[in-house]
Amino acid sequence: QVQVVESGGGLVQPGGSLRLSCAASGFTYSDYALSWYRLILGKKREWVATTLSADSIPTYTGSVKGRFTMSRDNAKNTVYLQMNSLKPEDTAVYYCNAQNRVTLRNYWGQGTQVTVSS
Repeated sequence: QVQVVESGGGLVQPGGSLRLSCAASGFTYSDYALSWYRLILGKKREWVATTLSADSIPTYTGSVKGRFTMSRDNAKNTVYLQMNSLKPEDTAVYYCNAQNRVTLRNYWGQGTQVTVSS
């Protein structure tokens, strides 16, 4: 059973910080590219950040560069998204995605809510 579970969301004030976690199980963690996506109310789901392998340099969408940092811990089968200087427009449900690097099959978590008050 492949499972992806996000956690760490919550309510913060503008300028605050949160760290999201994504725990993966049921497969060989190092064989998967890991990404964060978010769904902002009234918009389509958008890509946030990706690491293609354990030693890859993360890439980010332009709106979060300099504020968000993605890290990957293969020993714990966990990926993190450190979010600093949060803005109201960052309010969204954040999703973790694991993609098998050979089959390209995607596995999604249920999401974790991040709300930045204004």
